[in-house]
Amino acid sequence: MKLLDTKLKNSVLQTMIEILDRDRKAILNANNKDLDLFDKDDRAMYDRLIVDDKKVDSMITSVKEVREQEDPIGQVKTSRTLENGLMVVNKTAPFGTIMIIYESRPDVTIEAAVLAFKANNKILLKGGKEALYSNKALVECWHEALEKNGLNRDWIQLLTMDRSETQEFLKNPTEKLDLIVPRGGDKLIAFVKEHAKCAVLVSGRGNNFLYVDKNADWDKAVKVILNAKTQKISACNALDKILINEELPNYRERVKDLGDLLKAKEVSLLVDTKTRKILPDENVIEDEAVWYEEFLAMKGVIGTVVDMNQAIDKINKYSGGHSATIMTQDKTTAMEFMEQVDNAAVYHNASTRFTDGGQMGVGAELAISTDKLHHRGPLGLEQLTTNKYYVFGDGQVRD
Repeated sequence: MKLLDTKLKNSVLQTMIEILDRDRKAILNANNKDLDLFDKDDRAMYDRLIVDDKKVDSMITSVKEVREQEDPIGQVKTSRTLENGLMVVNKTAPFGTIMIIYESRPDVTIEAAVLAFKANNKILLKGGKEALYSNKALVECWHEALEKNGLNRDWIQLLTMDRSETQEFLKNPTEKLDLIVPRGGDKLIAFVKEHAKCAVLVSGRGNNFLYVDKNADWDKAVKVILNAKTQKISACNALDKILINEELPNYRERVKDLGDLLKAKEVSLLVDTKTRKILPDENVIEDEAVWYEEFLAMKGVIGTVVDMNQAIDKINKYSGGHSATIMTQDKTTAMEFMEQVDNAAVYHNASTRFTDGGQMGVGAELAISTDKLHHRGPLGLEQLTTNKYYVFGDGQVRD
């Protein structure tokens, strides 16, 4: 796609802000159609699907924030003049065409598109069928904003293909794809990796862990656990697994208290064999696959570990590579944990719920990458660029 100047891109975004505010009633009506057709028994997915006035305000804020950010394209990364007189400049450049595949959340239709467009990328939005009416309404807003500024609506497209059509598109795309971001569970990621012909940047599952060290402040630990587990169960940064050091003072009483607190919050629990000696009414884990599972539900695991090294080994084996927390008053222990745990975000005495572009100061995000190339963590505006070398000479030839 043609490189656009910053003023024009920001004009599109300002127009989009005005259209979102003007059309909020139509957006909410479209969302109600999706909600009426959805099975409310899937609470996590249903929560993600809801668009209300607050959510529209959040969409508007996301567009405003990206509009105010510096244009990421054409930024000089390095510049050097070689002995032969060649000047080599490395600048940021657009990817080209990005495809994102996601479920349920209509706000992704705003955040993904605003980031891709400001970074001068064309974006193909493959939303889930459960959000069809909401996504159509939002993309119509984008198309109006583009056309009012003299741009083709091809910059932002909504794809409404079914699974077999998506598979065929990935195998034989009708246009060049430069990057695909599957935003969902393991099955979706495996499906895209199997069929895609271009780079795939994984936005992986959560399955986040929290380790309570023997030197933890218990009151802080309980506060963080309850927030991370119950504040928003539909988020990929929600807590699933709690590991407690058996050398924690008053270990048995505290495990029992935690079990009672979580049950009072209607969290169903699974426990390992050691923990079941303290919580005999809870179901014991019988299938190792549970340790790999992202719940997205009022469900959690409490396990016992003998020391921090066992906790680290367990996290590195089973987690989704997303987020992990250590609760401890020992800063040396905390740093060792944070250095050894192989996750995109590691925390000391804080909730995993902060793994979010807005909360981390990145702004709007396309996804949380659990890949190590090309970026790890929140995918913000800066991360939706690649690079290009500009080499300036005066007739030099290589010997």
